[in-house]
Amino acid sequence: MQCNIDRRGQALRTTMGIVTDAVGTGLVAAAIFGWLPSWALYAGIAAMLGGAFMIFEGVNGWCVVRAMGFKTPI
Repeated sequence: MQCNIDRRGQALRTTMGIVTDAVGTGLVAAAIFGWLPSWALYAGIAAMLGGAFMIFEGVNGWCVVRAMGFKTPI
C-alpha cells in the first residue's frame, strides 16, 4: 500500500467518505424509526462501509482504483 494520490486526492476522498457516511447514517436512522422501508437499512450499512473505506483511502493516501492501474483525474 504505497502512497499513490496527492493532497487534493486525499482531501477529496476523505470529504466524500464523510458525506457518504453521513448519508448512510441517515438511511439507517430513517429505517430504524420506520420512516423508510427495510431496504434503506441495508443500503445505509453499505454506504457507511463504503464511506469508511473512502476515509481510509484518504487518510493513508492510497487509492485502490489507482493501485489497479487506472488513472483518475484527481
